This record gives sequence, structure tokens and C-alpha cells, in this order.
Amino acid sequence: MTIRSAYRAAEGFERELEEELRRAGVAIASWHGPLALSEALPVASAWALDVWTDVREAEVPSIKGAAGALRAIQRNWALEPVLHHRRAALIEAALPPVKARALRFPEPAPTGHLGGWTLLAPDRMLLSPTKTSPFVQGQVRFEEDREGPPSRAYLKLWEALTRIGRWPGPGEVALDLGAAPGGWTWALAQLGGQVVAVDKAAMDPAIAALPNVTVRTESAFGLEPEWEAPVDWLFSDIICYPARLLGLVRRWMAAGRARNFVCTIKFQGETDHDTAAAFAAIPGARLFHGAHNKHELMFCLLDHRAS
Repeated sequence: MTIRSAYRAAEGFERELEEELRRAGVAIASWHGPLALSEALPVASAWALDVWTDVREAEVPSIKGAAGALRAIQRNWALEPVLHHRRAALIEAALPPVKARALRFPEPAPTGHLGGWTLLAPDRMLLSPTKTSPFVQGQVRFEEDREGPPSRAYLKLWEALTRIGRWPGPGEVALDLGAAPGGWTWALAQLGGQVVAVDKAAMDPAIAALPNVTVRTESAFGLEPEWEAPVDWLFSDIICYPARLLGLVRRWMAAGRARNFVCTIKFQGETDHDTAAAFAAIPGARLFHGAHNKHELMFCLLDHRAS
């Protein structure tokens, strides 16, 4: 058996990843901890935190030999600890250190080359010099703000913006649909632009009082995009069925009133893979499950303009 790709699942979302890969025609040969191993060539995966794209196996004759083999390929490697933890830790200690430090948003994502490796057996290693995420185990960590935001929902927004490498800035207008209590509105306001928060529920008073925040107490689904002023960014963390959110996004796209979209697709009960695929099929769309997401995917579409 020759393993050609590996997909790193978030804890608790192995079934979603497996079904997504099955629909893409990719069979999982085996699981190695959180890694789904396949003999097929790598494919894009929304439910994988990270995809190893150049998978190889190597003999591990010794700790020094294993570290030397990795260093001969490149400098930076991140361990996926699954088995033989003591031996893996000794190999890791013989490699240049990779600091998985917390980012201070809006600090950009790392640009350095990072590979992944894991021990399959004491004398056998699986490695990939390239992977889709620049983060260790595909997990983004941030220096959190425990005083300003009214909830921790801002972390998945920070992660989404970090992953796409773009965020609103001064002079831009962001529309935050389903904004209450204001976690995303708070995060967006910190970036210096104007934020229009829309929700029938009450906003946190401290967030509503921010000088660059305007609150509209109405339903996000009641807005008529054709009648709205154009915005640079449309954000949504609305709790609704995925198909309803897809309809809302399509309406705003058709009206040409939003240039960029960042929306949470929330699944209630079973995962709606069909609607997720419809989101992914939108030209230019990016769909991913972040380390700070629950049973949901992030949909991002940059610089969209109606044709």
C-alpha cells in the first residue's frame, strides 16, 4: 500500500471528512490518529484542517537518522504525535524548533515552508514536505481578548480572515448580519472601518455604542439587497439552515451589492453535504472548517462583483 495523501481532521469531525472524501471519490485506506490516509492523490477538502500533499514513507534507523533525513529535505517540520511518543519527541528535539506561537490579529499567517511528519512504527515514518496549512496541525491560535468582545465567536472570524489573508480596513463598510450580541461586530470595528450590525435581537450595549458601529434592529432575511447601499464586506453568523443561507448569499450576489463575503454555514443535525457542495461550486469560493469552528463551515468569496 502506497499512501499518497493525508487529511487532518478536527476532533469530532472525522465522519464529515470521511463522507466528503467519499463523495470526491477518495477512499480512506486507514486512520492514523486524526490523519485520514489515502492511496489517492490529494484533493481539496473543506473538512480537513490540513492536507498533506506530498506524502512519503521513510525508514527510521535511529533518532539521529530520522532527524537527518527530514533536515536533508527542508528545515521546518511539524510533528503529528500519534504513536511512540517518547521516540517522536526525541526526533522532534533534534530538529530546528518550530514555534506554534499565538498570533496577534490582524497579524498575517506565517509564510515559511512547513512540512508534517508522524511515526507509523518505531522504525517507520510518514512525512510530507508540503501541506495546505502553514500552521502546526492546521490549528490557528490567537492572543485572545477576554475583556472587549461579548462572546468568543470572534475567534472563528479572526481565523477565517487570517486564512484568506484579507480583512476590512479604514474606509470600508462591513455589513454584519445576525450580529447580536456583537462578537463579530466588535472584531470588525477594531479594524477601523464602518460596521452596520443587523439583528432583531439586542446587541451588547458596549458594542452598540462604538463610534463606528450602526445598529439596525431588523431581520437579516428581511433586507432587500437591491434597495441597500453597496458594502465592501458582507458577514453572516446567522443561525439558520444552510439552504436558507445559500439563498441569501445568492440574492446579494445577484444584486451586486457586496464585494466580499464571509459567512458561517451552520449545520443542525445531520451535515448537509449537498448544500455545502453548492456553496463550494460558486466560482472563486473558499470553503473550510477552521480550528475554532463547531459543526459548521466558513464560506469566503473575495472581490465578487455582479457581471
